[in-house]
Amino acid sequence: MQEFVPGSNIFAIDALYYEPQIASIHLLREGDRIAIIDTGTQFSAPQVTAALHKLGLNHQHVDLIILTHIHLDHAGGAGTLMQQCPNAQLVVHKKGARHMAHPEKLIAGATAVYGEQGFQNLYGEVTPIDEQRMLQPEDEAILDFAGRPLQFIDSPGHASHHHCIIDQQSNSIFTGDTLGVGYRALRNDEHAFVAATTTPVQFNPVALHKSIDRVMSYEPEHLYLTHYSHVTPSARIVAGLHEQIDDFVALTEQAAEAGDAFEAQLASLLHDYLVRRCLNELPGLDPETAKHWLKLDADLNAQGLAFWWQYRRAA
Repeated sequence: MQEFVPGSNIFAIDALYYEPQIASIHLLREGDRIAIIDTGTQFSAPQVTAALHKLGLNHQHVDLIILTHIHLDHAGGAGTLMQQCPNAQLVVHKKGARHMAHPEKLIAGATAVYGEQGFQNLYGEVTPIDEQRMLQPEDEAILDFAGRPLQFIDSPGHASHHHCIIDQQSNSIFTGDTLGVGYRALRNDEHAFVAATTTPVQFNPVALHKSIDRVMSYEPEHLYLTHYSHVTPSARIVAGLHEQIDDFVALTEQAAEAGDAFEAQLASLLHDYLVRRCLNELPGLDPETAKHWLKLDADLNAQGLAFWWQYRRAA
């Protein structure tokens, strides 16, 4: 557990999803009350328990379990935590709430991506949540967390069921996947390489451009990405995300000419592109490090872009 900004009372926990430092869970502490933002998977719950104990607290102190969106690396552990935290309410985008109550489609979608054994290894059990324990804030709604205002802003583009959370007290925004992924291995003292993420199945480039600009219009001092935690925002990072989205679309059009090998060709093009861009932004970084950390995202982004190209771009 780490507090990247001293005194913020915002703590990052490694969800231990896929491998260390792929996904973070954030705890907000206000007095003896806790809000959890994104949950990792069922297998992440012990890390949350340990973090609470380290703070001298327990599951009884959790008031809110907040999901930026319902992709299972962010929300798969929500049902387990809701069982463990009897006082908690789940805060979820209104377009995602029914899937947390009835997660069959989420399970089927993730199984289609990872296979049955892969799904079990990554996610284990996805526990349904009673809709009576859910809050579904409207766009720009403010929830009071122990006197600490949290504002929710609709941020489609990565997923239609995505919102970002503004912590007004620290001038921070929890961005889920809207502001991309920024792994700690792909940073130096001056800059973080942040990659756009277009994972299946609701990528919308026009909406994602708008959501990035909307988040940044609040002029946050700190961004908390689920992949992976604290980033200091900069014009360079934001411009890079916009450029990547446009380049991803161009690479998708290029790969579409490959016919039956469309998705595989696209994954290769994306991986080469992301590695090259990362090494340009972080001179001196070991190329093998960039290749390793960007491989999973290139493959998942290719699936999302291929789905968008084949089924949604004309909608």
